[in-house]
Amino acid sequence: MNWAVVYTKQAQKDAKKIASSNLKSQTQKLLEVLAKNPFQTPPPYEKLVGDLDGAYSRRINIQHRLVYQVYEAEHAVKVLRMWTHYE
Repeated sequence: MNWAVVYTKQAQKDAKKIASSNLKSQTQKLLEVLAKNPFQTPPPYEKLVGDLDGAYSRRINIQHRLVYQVYEAEHAVKVLRMWTHYE
């Protein structure tokens, strides 16, 4: 059974940047992985700390990351960011 993938307003804005860059295919592959199993490896993921404690991150490329939270009870994944978190 697939996981529901939902997007924050910020992730929706980031999706527009992704679409106009050459990162669309890498991002799409990561989103497909999340829909199947947000804890699947590869590709590797990191558990975040600090402000984003409880969230996870996967690299789109060296600069950009896909940041998400997993809600196991709801069987849902919430995508927080899909662009650099250094801005």
